Amino acid sequence: MIIFENVHKSYRTRTGRKVVLDHLNLVFDTRKNIGILGLNGAGKTTLLRLISGIELPDSGHIRRKVNISFPLGYIGCFAGNMSGRENAAFLARVYGFDVSQVVDFVEAFAELGEYFDEPFKTYSSGMSSRLGFGVSIALEFDVYLIDEAFSAGDARFAARCQDAFHERLQNSTVIMVSHATESLLTYCDIGATLHKGKLTYYDDIKEAIERYNDIVREPISAA
Repeated sequence: MIIFENVHKSYRTRTGRKVVLDHLNLVFDTRKNIGILGLNGAGKTTLLRLISGIELPDSGHIRRKVNISFPLGYIGCFAGNMSGRENAAFLARVYGFDVSQVVDFVEAFAELGEYFDEPFKTYSSGMSSRLGFGVSIALEFDVYLIDEAFSAGDARFAARCQDAFHERLQNSTVIMVSHATESLLTYCDIGATLHKGKLTYYDDIKEAIERYNDIVREPISAA
């Protein structure tokens, strides 16, 4: 389970504070695959970052009873002066996985060649993506966080990521944010909508999608 206890998160903008989560109290049932929908700017990516621990709430607490990934493909955890190999080894240690197994997996999966031993700051965006997804998949979590804002790179590599991810799902669940209802229907059992700082939970992903479609149709002035 992931438990939100009076969690509040907001950002300063030119027009005032933007509230992402307004004192949220909620329990995520991580035994099921969860899909989260919301308009652009609603804060879906921020929500995933809060769940993973990359960001902290302004107030309240998030309690995690399971081993949770950082968002799939996230590269913000990599140190620019460290090589791909060193970054993979470091994250394996942080999350308590076998270092040699993780490094060997990432080296084979990411196909970075000699660049695997070059500083991460020298990587192109495609190479960064390969390392990010390689490490994400190498570390076997109970719950994977997926944000469709991240790209897996070229089509061949994206297909490999999808195949590897399907294999992980045999023993893991996902929390996915997406605008693509087809993906949510494919992967998710239950759902939630994030709208105006409120996260509303639904026992069926189809209900969440129906509510999201209603939100999309609301007049702009009411958003």
